[in-house]
Amino acid sequence: MFKKILVANRGEIACRVIKTARAMNIATVAVYSDADRRAVHVGMADEAVHVGPSPAGESYLVAEKILEACRATGAEAVHPGYGFLSERASFCELLEENGIVFIGPKPKAIRAMGDKIESKLFAEKAGVNIVPGHMGIIEDPAEAVRIAGEIGYPVMIKASAGGGGKGMRIAWNDAECRDGFDRARSEASSSFGDDRVFIEKFIVDPRHIEIQVLADSHGNAIHLGERECSIQRRNQKVVEEAPSPYLDAETRRAMGEQAVALAQAVDYQSAGTVEFIVDAERNFYFLEMNTRLQVEHPVTELVTGIDLVEQMIRVAAGETLQIAQDAVRLEGWAVESRIYAEDPFRGFLPSIGRLARYRPPQEGPLGDATVRNDTGVTEGSEIAMFYDPMIAKLCTHAATREAAIDAMSVALSRFEIEGIEHNIPFLAALMEHPRWREGRLSTAFIAEEYPDGFARPTPSAETLRRAALVATTIEMARKARLDRHIDRLRVHSGAIQRDWVAKIDGEYLAVTVVPEAGTAGGPVQYRMSVDGAEWVLATDYEPGQSPWIGTLDGVELAAQVRSRENVTAIFVDGLWVEAKVLSPAIAELDRLMPEKTPPDTSKMLLCPMPGLVVSIAVSEGQEVKAGETLAVVEAMKMENILRAERDATVTRLNAKPGDSLAVDAVIMEFE
Repeated sequence: MFKKILVANRGEIACRVIKTARAMNIATVAVYSDADRRAVHVGMADEAVHVGPSPAGESYLVAEKILEACRATGAEAVHPGYGFLSERASFCELLEENGIVFIGPKPKAIRAMGDKIESKLFAEKAGVNIVPGHMGIIEDPAEAVRIAGEIGYPVMIKASAGGGGKGMRIAWNDAECRDGFDRARSEASSSFGDDRVFIEKFIVDPRHIEIQVLADSHGNAIHLGERECSIQRRNQKVVEEAPSPYLDAETRRAMGEQAVALAQAVDYQSAGTVEFIVDAERNFYFLEMNTRLQVEHPVTELVTGIDLVEQMIRVAAGETLQIAQDAVRLEGWAVESRIYAEDPFRGFLPSIGRLARYRPPQEGPLGDATVRNDTGVTEGSEIAMFYDPMIAKLCTHAATREAAIDAMSVALSRFEIEGIEHNIPFLAALMEHPRWREGRLSTAFIAEEYPDGFARPTPSAETLRRAALVATTIEMARKARLDRHIDRLRVHSGAIQRDWVAKIDGEYLAVTVVPEAGTAGGPVQYRMSVDGAEWVLATDYEPGQSPWIGTLDGVELAAQVRSRENVTAIFVDGLWVEAKVLSPAIAELDRLMPEKTPPDTSKMLLCPMPGLVVSIAVSEGQEVKAGETLAVVEAMKMENILRAERDATVTRLNAKPGDSLAVDAVIMEFE
């Protein structure tokens, strides 16, 4: 077994690999760029080596720098994680030439399966069903349009060396094909250093289901069941689960056997994933094989109890696989939510900055479920513009799918992040979505259910009442603390007031509260009513705490609490609401207060996220039509096209290509 390995990655996956290596008594070496000098993975490793400036193309993607770090530290092997150099055969060969083991498949398998064009040609020769398409290199937009016409719209334009949703566009007509071809090539070049793209038929309403395979160097190969990865946005997975709520035993067996056969055909040695798209009749088609560890691997680990990173290390060390196919059991259900630094209320645009507060839910038991949180950040960490915007991968595991989803809802409500925008409100709303809960999924789920983007839902009457209950107990806790202080000063404080009005998001709710004796050292119990509906609520909340945790008629309720000037912000049921608890007399006066109106920015194009201006498509004095491209801004390795919302005339340009802009910076103004 290896004595020391180098982890050629960053963030949560670097931390994940280091944890397993530590459990195996293997020393670890981290690498880091300028931006990651104080990153969590650097502190976790036994040693750390600086490999260059912040851009990945000048640090993490430079194979020679990784090799030099191995030489300097005596690392015997390299685990690449995912992304970066994980699927680059030349990197694997470079290590082998210098006597260093690559913890992953051999170059032959990487080349055969890592290239999206070559992998489909190989799979077709191996008798695997593939999606109709054009596997050759496409030179220009005109050729792309011609090929798309031959295949038939809609088509998918994909980067040959791509992954993670980068360099991928769906086109429904010639115009979208031309634009998508240009954008896909540009993203592919900047993300992978390879601008080749291909085109294939886009299957409407597909499900994205993948099979985890594991193989050694002695001819043994097995599969560990499937993962459902159909909840995607812009071809980027958002929520994954294992197993799939769609597959029956026969389809699962057939997909598993095909995945194993494909792995054996390329002499695969390591953990890998064979991805399929599955149609409405459970017909499945080979999509690609990822010759690396997947982002969503934790859900497979939770339902099988198998540490995939450990197996990768053991296979790379030449050990024989000790797991037989008939010994693999899928126990319970696991769900993974990807926590991203992005604003769901502004088209999921990236958000960067410092994590002023980062308090994930505690890992371990949560009722009858289990919580796991894979992360590479901590409070005070910086979310930089140079890398993927993932903050953490929150997972729950329970006996049933419903229980795992319920546990995820509670865990998300306990996940505290401040300093940047994040997608927890969207994930929390998704967990309550009827279609998601029923398992009626497709890769178009988000586009279909949120066609105009994710807008903040109007709080339901139940959510308003829950917020009112939480807000009132917070006020009671504050008054109880004040009363204790007054008692010490021997000043009579009087009885706690019974009648209140909770103002929740502008709605006024009548609340009555009667404190009841709680158990010694236990939660305080209240008998409460909101607009006539009654509950018994118990909590041990103290002023200044977050999250607020209690029970409502014996059922757990969790909420986050933030003090903002003269209001309290409460995160409950996946929504932030503003709350004030007032006496009835003050509430009457509060109703008379005027509402503030936001400033008018309708004549400006604002930068929706911090990013780099790639191009400006218009000039001063130019008339533009609604939908016309105005600018392209790059953030988190993704190019975002900003379009005109209405017909207008450009009066002033405030930015130029190459400018780095903050969120809400004015790019241009209109007449």
